[in-house]
Amino acid sequence: MLAGRPKRLYVLDFGTFRVHSGPRDIGICGYLVVTEANERILIDSGFPAKYIADPLAATAEDDLGGFGQVFSLTAANSLAAQLAAAGAGPDDVDLFLLTHSHIDHIGGLFDMPRALLVLAERERALPRPLYWSGAQPWDWPERATRTLAGDTALGPGFDVLQTPGHAPGQLSVLLDLPKTGAVLLTGDAISRPGEIAEGFATASDPQTALQSAKRLMTLAAERDALVIYGHSPEQWPTLRKAPAFYD
Repeated sequence: MLAGRPKRLYVLDFGTFRVHSGPRDIGICGYLVVTEANERILIDSGFPAKYIADPLAATAEDDLGGFGQVFSLTAANSLAAQLAAAGAGPDDVDLFLLTHSHIDHIGGLFDMPRALLVLAERERALPRPLYWSGAQPWDWPERATRTLAGDTALGPGFDVLQTPGHAPGQLSVLLDLPKTGAVLLTGDAISRPGEIAEGFATASDPQTALQSAKRLMTLAAERDALVIYGHSPEQWPTLRKAPAFYD
């Protein structure tokens, strides 16, 4: 599907969310991968744009307030602004890889009609995107889509891994960069390292989530990979954010 090997990885900053339990402030991240063939792959896309326009009204509409609140989310954290920081725009995205369909990952689902949507077969089989437990207002879009039934190499040095548990079709990504080497993007399969010891109590399927996490950490050790977690409060401030990149 992809002609070139990964050349650059941009970490995109889609804002900060405060989880009430803890409390814990987590970064909402996405990624843009650029290949040697100048292909652009967006991984996840943050909250819906209405959370920038009016976060209080959006939180109330989606019944999200019992879980947490948007802590910092401005126009600079929008999908368009973060892509621009990485030297791209929505029309430049060739492939949109959705790791799962929760509200903080799916916000740009309708914003890149030219991009091929790639997601797990089990996620796409859901009647609607998961969005949030209090609301599932969106239908799946009618657009070019490829679903993945198992682990899949999208191209050289770009492997997508099935890591269910947090969500039925949760995906993680293993990249091979020229200088950095192996990079494992766990996504919400491991939001933060502490989840492993805690047993993934809040996952939709804790036992499967733990199995997926153990598999990922074994793979990371075998490949000596840089591990970037989905929502680690400790790691988030240390990551290079666009326009900086990993290469």
